[in-house]
Amino acid sequence: MFHCAIRQEGVDIAFFLSKAFAESKISLHYYRSLDELLILSQRYHLDLAIIAGDGDFNHELELVRLVKSHIFLAAIPTVLYHPQPNESDLIAGFQNGADGFLRGKWREKLFEAELRMIAERSARDISFNPSTRLPGPGLIEKEIERLLKLEADFAVCYADIDDFKPYNDYYGYYYGDRVIKLTARIIRDCVFDICREGFVGHIGGDDFIYIIPSDLVSLVCENVIKVFDTLVPFRYAERDRERGTITTTNRKGEIETFRLLTISVAVLVNHGDTFNHVGEMSHMLADLKKYSKSLPGSNFVVERRKKY
Repeated sequence: MFHCAIRQEGVDIAFFLSKAFAESKISLHYYRSLDELLILSQRYHLDLAIIAGDGDFNHELELVRLVKSHIFLAAIPTVLYHPQPNESDLIAGFQNGADGFLRGKWREKLFEAELRMIAERSARDISFNPSTRLPGPGLIEKEIERLLKLEADFAVCYADIDDFKPYNDYYGYYYGDRVIKLTARIIRDCVFDICREGFVGHIGGDDFIYIIPSDLVSLVCENVIKVFDTLVPFRYAERDRERGTITTTNRKGEIETFRLLTISVAVLVNHGDTFNHVGEMSHMLADLKKYSKSLPGSNFVVERRKKY
């Protein structure tokens, strides 16, 4: 399914889009504001966002600027359309970050080819994890640095699936990847349902980062754990789920029995100027993560010690 978010004012291109992408089973989602686009992006993996208009284009140009400056929305390839733009609009569109600017009478085959190219090029963006489409290490670091410069009160939560490798070895890569994607959705939905301004990133493998206001740590982490522990057991065959264990080879090549997957979350809180740079936080999170994974079952642990 090809998911396209569309904002159109004074023009109607939805019909042409539906026709051009009919074979891809396109799903059109309409929005008018940045907040509405953000909600759509949390609900669907948007392949494309289109901002179309036929009059004064100032609002559309400002909207594309806001989209491209938003840490979570910036990954969505965003295309402008105007039937008769002036040169200053064209220049401003690209200066504000538009990935493409379609203009003139709607040319079905040409515009379809251009939109597909833009969407496919964006999908190869190395800043985002290709499996979960969440921001990767570079953007995670950028977001933490931004908050540190603001001397904000925030918490960095490092989530890791316990004993994921044995599960992946036992069921195979396909089912392991489904668990990764499910975990990404769980964390993303729990974070954004509680705090719209939150951030969710995917370091890689079964490691995730989410950044939230410090006063929401317990509420968000408890929800992540509750939903994970409810849904993930259904990624097991019924016999394994009822038994509560799987038996497979461990990292040493020995046969070992493992309990069902759980999730551990290491939490580091910054109050104002507690930390100076990402490296300090990364070092402490690595140690705290080892401790949280040593505890039985799903859990979250908040670092209470001073930085070192």
